Amino acid sequence: MPAVAQLGPRPVVSVGTLPALLVCLAAPALFVVQIPWLGWLLLATGLAGAALIERRAVAASGPSLTRDLSLIAVGMLIVSLIDLKAELDNVAMVRFTLALGGAVVVPYVLSRWVYRDRAISFPWRGGRRWSRWQWAWLGGVLFLGWLLLPFYFLTSGVYQNWPVVDSPDMIARLFVGVGAVGIWDELFFICTCFVLLRRHFADGAANVLQAIVFVSFLWELGYQAWGPVLTIPFALVQAMIFLRTRSLGYVVAVHLLFDAVVFAVLVHAHNPGMLDWLFFISP
Repeated sequence: MPAVAQLGPRPVVSVGTLPALLVCLAAPALFVVQIPWLGWLLLATGLAGAALIERRAVAASGPSLTRDLSLIAVGMLIVSLIDLKAELDNVAMVRFTLALGGAVVVPYVLSRWVYRDRAISFPWRGGRRWSRWQWAWLGGVLFLGWLLLPFYFLTSGVYQNWPVVDSPDMIARLFVGVGAVGIWDELFFICTCFVLLRRHFADGAANVLQAIVFVSFLWELGYQAWGPVLTIPFALVQAMIFLRTRSLGYVVAVHLLFDAVVFAVLVHAHNPGMLDWLFFISP
């Protein structure tokens, strides 16, 4: 099934909502409050609940909720194996590559070759050229990032959750790291979590559920304090854009532009005076 398939009517809330919610709530348990046993319990309970519902169904049809939730659970468990604190040394970058890469590759492999339902795919182009509103939104993202991110990072002090970048080597590592994680966000939260959830729930409900996972990951990564005020709308809008454009390439472009501003703000915060000409607030 294509990643942005045209699906029939799906419920906003159904008997399967509770198991799906439990699986998604494992994300704040694992990444926000960081209580591993609670996260494992929520995942196990959610999967068991989904299996029980499907077992009792009179006429099972359509995709399996248990299988789809298991793919999301596997991805979260793989990510939870590492500390998501932003670090830029060689060991940390390899650790991130293996864990985040595994969280995308393993669900994809299970879906395609074990479950054989091809639920996950990565439609890069979407089959059509970018429209005027898409180009306009790219400019809007840059403007909103420039307007909001310096104030957020500098007034909250969360820039200190990232390592000091005061040399060309560290600045280059930060650039690569921020961009790589941004691309991964779309591969896992949108093309995996959101796509799997919307096979069972209305787009809006699936979007809210994936945003729980998305924002929880970003919290541990460093977007704390009042960061969710920014990250929740961002997660929701990215899924909506993906539905409308059917293009992974476009949502990645949006994310990378936003992350380019994040990168510049972090450099600005750790190097007073370097980019004062670009931003309206100084560290």
